[in-house]
Amino acid sequence: MPCPQVSSYYDVLVIKEPSSLNARDIDLSPTEFWLRPRSEREEAFRVLRRDLPISHYDTPMMPGSTLELPPDKGYYALTRHADIAEVSRRPEVFISAPGAVSMIDFPPEIVEYFSGMISTDNPKHTRLRRIVSNAFSPKNVRGVEESVERIADAVLNRARTEGTGDFMTDIAAPFPLEIICSMMGVPESEYASVLRCSNVIFSGGDSEFIPEGSDPVVAFIEAGATLTGIMEELATFRIDHPIDDITSALVNAEIESEKLTQQEMASFFVMLMTAGNETTRTALAHALIAFDDFPEQKQLLTNDFEGLAKTATDEIVRWSSPITWMRRTLASDYTLSGFELKKDDKVIMFYNSANRDENVFVDPYKFDVARTPNDHFGFGAPGPHFCLGSHLARREISVMWRELLSRTPNIHHTGPPDQLASSFVPGIKHLNYSF
Repeated sequence: MPCPQVSSYYDVLVIKEPSSLNARDIDLSPTEFWLRPRSEREEAFRVLRRDLPISHYDTPMMPGSTLELPPDKGYYALTRHADIAEVSRRPEVFISAPGAVSMIDFPPEIVEYFSGMISTDNPKHTRLRRIVSNAFSPKNVRGVEESVERIADAVLNRARTEGTGDFMTDIAAPFPLEIICSMMGVPESEYASVLRCSNVIFSGGDSEFIPEGSDPVVAFIEAGATLTGIMEELATFRIDHPIDDITSALVNAEIESEKLTQQEMASFFVMLMTAGNETTRTALAHALIAFDDFPEQKQLLTNDFEGLAKTATDEIVRWSSPITWMRRTLASDYTLSGFELKKDDKVIMFYNSANRDENVFVDPYKFDVARTPNDHFGFGAPGPHFCLGSHLARREISVMWRELLSRTPNIHHTGPPDQLASSFVPGIKHLNYSF
């Protein structure tokens, strides 16, 4: 796939000349596409937005899996900001069931295991979200926010004294993991298991986390079962021994005589333990690279962190797009931007592309810590499924970069990122760095 010259090996795309890339030669499904340099992927989406904003692809199969799946008609890729916004605002037409986080039509029990509330529609979705939201009381949220400061301090102290030189293992991964585990009351003895399971579930079949010869779907299910086991043991104990943590609030939360079932609790826990740490770690890693690619932006933020913290955090989220896509399935025929979609068609909303849409963002390939407005879809597009944890994620990113810039102003990455073989998250497995 030809691409224009770039001013950085990874994140900066500067268009030097009209692209010779043909939109119909692009295929978003193969894993190989997602392992290309980011500049090439950015260029592919730029061409799609311009020439073929709604395009059809075969559904990718999971390499190495023996799971038998029903015939599949493929999916339509949505690449423009406006189309994704429209789909997100019409949940009665574009439904989340039977699986918002998978292009593949997995059996319902697998979908329930790994996505729970994300893959439900009204009225069930409203019920679940109301109960879960009620557990995040001001008192509980305040306690979580205080833990962010404490854990950031502990993680950075460890990194500076015992660090391995890998930004992911030293800082980006343990920071949100410890916050989420602390928030839910997970004992420290289980932190390593939670991290391992999260890596497997978000691996996309990456060989670093799925050993050769293993069935990735079986590995996902086993990882989910491990997390469910942790949740069930913790929830059972918290029913009779509640403390000030979110798990205690969830197991005892009741609205109009409704409570979460054991399966709903488990699904929410699996979602929180995985998405709650993977997304923040990804954003932190991409930010480190962005600050090196745009040193003037790093200096601006360092000079006026308090004044730019809010806009910088949102720009980090826009830039990294921690969740690349979400799926919707049509409940009825619908015409989207003049394109005829049919009942049961699958559409994939590529948030990463929406976050570079030239019709919405001025100079979208510039990392700009003062960018405003910034109508990014880094936490999903507006609608009933907008990320419940967006406030916490923003807090985590802001606090960690405040501490990094004040304590280690010379922090920089020292080698290319080791990309995760996944289309769902732009994950980074390893990233060498130095203070």
